[in-house]
Amino acid sequence: MESESESGAAADNPPLDTLSFHGDEEIIEVVELDPGPPDPDDLAQEMEDVDFEEEEEEEEGNEEGWVLEPQEGVVGSMEGPDDSEVTFALHSASVFCVSLDPKTNTLAVTGGEDDKAFVWRLSDGELLFECAGHKDSVTCAGFSHDSTLVATGDMSGLLKVWQVDTKEEVWSFEAGDLEWMEWHPRAPVLLAGTADGNTWMWKVPNGIVRLWDARTGRLLTDYRGHTAEILDFALSKDASLVVTTSGDHKAKVFCVQRPDR
Repeated sequence: MESESESGAAADNPPLDTLSFHGDEEIIEVVELDPGPPDPDDLAQEMEDVDFEEEEEEEEGNEEGWVLEPQEGVVGSMEGPDDSEVTFALHSASVFCVSLDPKTNTLAVTGGEDDKAFVWRLSDGELLFECAGHKDSVTCAGFSHDSTLVATGDMSGLLKVWQVDTKEEVWSFEAGDLEWMEWHPRAPVLLAGTADGNTWMWKVPNGIVRLWDARTGRLLTDYRGHTAEILDFALSKDASLVVTTSGDHKAKVFCVQRPDR
């Protein structure tokens, strides 16, 4: 026999197929009961149905899922319209330094990662000459105060100076790892600083021979031509010739110009 409690529970929860509706009653909402944990086979099937390619395409857009259209006039991600008047494009790598000549503002010198430096004309970008011979990236370049000399320096510490009008190298020096280089604002004096904490100063060019009149002490003339320090000299018996040797591996002969001749 069933107890009263069991019979009451059965009466409160009749089997689903025994439920009946009276009259015109309508079903307002059907509530589904929790079916329990998902079946692993069902989860695997759902993963196979996901299109991951579409999700990756959406992630490539912005945060809202929009794909940005390329802007008009923009080539690539870094380049834009070119508003420059002149382009100098002989460097084959990054250009690290640039300086304008202070006297005329018509010339520029540039140095780059390609171990090269060039002097060129601003008006049309024409190359005047290459400052050749560097062994590392050229990171410093500049004109002297009167624009007659141009100096370049690379990361290895090699410094070079050229005469602008003749386009010839007139001086060079190796000072160690170069940090900076500057010309004196009123004299042909070059200053530089190196990574070892030293500061250097040179009068450029220093391969100069000067002759004085021994009686009056007046400077007769000076002779330029060496690109390094003068190591020795010799004067002919009649004082008409002077021969010099230098650290630039050269010996030079100069004619002495005396005021009484």
